[in-house]
Amino acid sequence: MSKVTNFVKEDVSILIVEDETVLAIGMEYSLQNMGYSVSGIETTSANAINHVRERKPDIIIMDINLRGSSSGIEAAKHIWQYYKIPIIFLTSYSDEKTIKKAMACEPYGYLLKPCKDEELSVAIQVAIYKHNYFFKNIKVFDEEQQFVNLKDNFKFHLGKALLYKDKEPIKLTGNETKFFEILCENVGETVSFERISNYIWRDSLYDLGKLRTLVYRVKQKIKADLIESIFETGYRLK
Repeated sequence: MSKVTNFVKEDVSILIVEDETVLAIGMEYSLQNMGYSVSGIETTSANAINHVRERKPDIIIMDINLRGSSSGIEAAKHIWQYYKIPIIFLTSYSDEKTIKKAMACEPYGYLLKPCKDEELSVAIQVAIYKHNYFFKNIKVFDEEQQFVNLKDNFKFHLGKALLYKDKEPIKLTGNETKFFEILCENVGETVSFERISNYIWRDSLYDLGKLRTLVYRVKQKIKADLIESIFETGYRLK
């Protein structure tokens, strides 16, 4: 998200994904009054994904419960996997089940309708700050770039975030998957302990012991020598 590294509102493009027309138009007006650029309004999951593919907005405000066969949560999962664009969820529901599903997409904010302009403004600024801090070095890849080939017949699918051995998927936890994601997005490079920890836990203070425990579990699970520890520096793929 390079355009917002030095936060200037008019340089920040926001996509609104909302199927309630009046609410969407009202939000567009509010965002423009705040000084942001609105890249468009989409009403379905499929249109939102197409919009992202073509226009690459900087932030997305996504209604969870879109009409149609595909929800806002499904669109958010796809967009985050392929484009690493921060998403703020918008919903009328605050029940535990809905929130749990939404949190699985790792959104940068969660707003209940109708939200106040002040709440929206704060959510956007926090999303920009967090994304720049934790993910400014993450590479965005094209959807046609699927696999990263590793040694011993292992492959990592970037889009699906799945590790395969001889074409069979290996079940990883969410944090184990993130560990492979950041290493596979930086093949041939040593990724620092701090950067890996920031990517996995989104915490500016990293716990090296916790990271080493995670790596130990990964090595035990895959039973292969794929990961190299660089003394006092970080990890890289062999």
